[in-house]
Amino acid sequence: MTPHRADAASPDDAGHRGRLADTPGRWRLLITGPADGAYNMALDEALLHGAIAGGQPVLRIYAWQPPAVSLGYFQQLDESIDRAEITRRGFGLVRRPTGGRAILHKDEVTYSVAARHQDITGGSSLMGSYRTISRAIEAGLQILGVAAELAERSGHARQQNKHSLPTVCFAQPAKVDMVVGSRKIVGSAQTRRAGALLQHGSIPLSIDPQEHLAVMPGGLKTEAEPEAGGEQLGELACGIADILGRTPSFDETAQALAAGFAQALAIRLTPGKVSEVEEETARQLMAEKYANDAWTAKPGSRK
Repeated sequence: MTPHRADAASPDDAGHRGRLADTPGRWRLLITGPADGAYNMALDEALLHGAIAGGQPVLRIYAWQPPAVSLGYFQQLDESIDRAEITRRGFGLVRRPTGGRAILHKDEVTYSVAARHQDITGGSSLMGSYRTISRAIEAGLQILGVAAELAERSGHARQQNKHSLPTVCFAQPAKVDMVVGSRKIVGSAQTRRAGALLQHGSIPLSIDPQEHLAVMPGGLKTEAEPEAGGEQLGELACGIADILGRTPSFDETAQALAAGFAQALAIRLTPGKVSEVEEETARQLMAEKYANDAWTAKPGSRK
């Protein structure tokens, strides 16, 4: 995901090295709505490049159209991902620049944060920055009426279990994931480069366990296993609608998240648009990576 110059009077023209970058507590807010998976990941990386270049911190909120399965950067693309079923359903397939397991992005709101380490409380460490961003998400969900909290605080963080729906991100909350009770409601991942970070995460409005397992079957082999796996996933994960008894709109959820970030982090969010340079960088990254089947098929290196 990539960057450019920010202008104090016109966030819409912001780019990689904005003058607002040195103004504490000032962030850009980009509510970009739905886009395909390749563009979403490319734009997130474009925003990271902007942070590396010293740009203003950015909170982006978006959705996916068509729905897509995203793979973790290091995840193998093998029989655990049903590419034929993904194609049959008209979904996209993309690899994220961040780690973790596969996610089906369908009826959800997605957030991303691109910032220098110094712009995030605890930003010098992976866990510290996760906790800071999670506080903001927690505040936003509380505005909606969802009492979520960090899994490590709730006591429901689980050790990684390769034999428990190993492909699906929402099957296992890590200690920095958000949960409601014992059920994961936000799945996030982060990458760090050159003094900056990109963290993004999936917040399902609703979640269909059987649909998740249809496109991400993992090690399930018999006809009975997907049904049992769906029941298991339903016990491990939830969407906002499961908690509220209604499905909030994208706009309502986006505004609550933005308010939560402003409140929890004591920042001022200035609404803006994607700059021309960010758009150009995203298009280049799509061609090089995110819309490139060969790049999607090959997991990233940990070196």
